[in-house]
Amino acid sequence: MDIAWTNIAAEGALGIGLVIAGLVVVALLIGAFVLGARIRRREPPPPRPEEQPHLPEEGPVHEVREHREPDEVPRSDHRLTPHELPAHGNVPSRTSPSQKRRRWAEGGSGSFGSGGPGNT
Repeated sequence: MDIAWTNIAAEGALGIGLVIAGLVVVALLIGAFVLGARIRRREPPPPRPEEQPHLPEEGPVHEVREHREPDEVPRSDHRLTPHELPAHGNVPSRTSPSQKRRRWAEGGSGSFGSGGPGNT
């Protein structure tokens, strides 16, 4: 008789524990929703149509495709540090005299391990 009451009491405690855990999860979800609503209220509203960006008067800006080449690093007898380089290490580039696109070797993809026949 004592064992039966112990089993019933254990099952009741387990059921109560599951109900409490469920209530804790629901409370956390409600709290997250309330916190998200508060944060959303503090954000600025979305821009109005007149605040949206517009095309320039001269029309859309198009992409310019050109081949560029870097300026040469000045030759020196000692090692140059970045602050000794022209433009403090931000070497500008210039338009390349040849605007022909470089192509990969015929039959290759230009990537390592492409599965091609390779050099035999």
